[in-house]
Amino acid sequence: MNDETQEQEELPPVGEKTALVTIVGRPSAGKSTFLNTASGEKVSIVSAIPQTTRNAIRGIVNTSLGQLVFVDTPGLHQSDKKFNLKLTKVATDQIAESDAILYIIDTTRPCAEEEALIADMLKPYAAKTVVALNKTEDVRSAAESARLFVNAHLSEIPEGRIINISAKADHNVNDVLKALYDLAPVAPHLYPEEFYTDQEVEFRICEIIREQAINRLKEEIPHALYVSIQDMHMKGQNHLEVRAFLCVERESQKGIVIGKGASLIKEIRVESIKECRKIFPYRVDLDLRVKVDKNWRQKDATLNKLLK
Repeated sequence: MNDETQEQEELPPVGEKTALVTIVGRPSAGKSTFLNTASGEKVSIVSAIPQTTRNAIRGIVNTSLGQLVFVDTPGLHQSDKKFNLKLTKVATDQIAESDAILYIIDTTRPCAEEEALIADMLKPYAAKTVVALNKTEDVRSAAESARLFVNAHLSEIPEGRIINISAKADHNVNDVLKALYDLAPVAPHLYPEEFYTDQEVEFRICEIIREQAINRLKEEIPHALYVSIQDMHMKGQNHLEVRAFLCVERESQKGIVIGKGASLIKEIRVESIKECRKIFPYRVDLDLRVKVDKNWRQKDATLNKLLK
């Protein structure tokens, strides 16, 4: 028996506790970064563009204490636009169904009106909420000010469940996990122990393409696009061929996404393929094009398909 085999056999079994944990917070609070760090794999796309996450995305953490199934929700943002109302509903639906809530606060930004609205929404769920004061590695962090805000608005949450963290630097992430396990009931696991996400292949590829696109586009265009897979099939056992469209709202946006001499869409395609090959155990080839779906953010049928 070699050392590697012996080490694998000595790993402790996954504990008996199980919890569905909803992650909430303002846009760009670091929810997706926390999920990726805690899961040990890239589960949710990350961007400096607010409200990158549009769906309730699951990441799974298995330890000797049990299984935590995290749901990364869209950033909660005060707006009456149909698109933002749909995003908020995705988050609020998950909160009601969860065993525990992880409320992430960006300590580099003042806790103003939007933060107060989220805190008020969480008041009925304070008994099952853990607060992570994030981005404490940043010189702009005002963690103590954020802690005072939590004490004032969510006084029912004990100090031990308000934790300074850096999701980016993986600082105190384990302390957050321990606090969530304390809230978790003993229950059957929801997923096999080897799972770190339950996302379908099609969804993951769409999110990879969208991430590569929005990180190369500016102003309103990142929110004005979505990815649609037209065709996807295996060619042999180790070769997945995908034909996809980057969909924008207006004809004028189409040229921007394509770029001069098709340089930008080519770059998005090449980098998306690289990311896919890091995740999937087979070769992924991508045919990527751009098309216009006029005013799609106002169409209920499209929103219902994308935001779920």
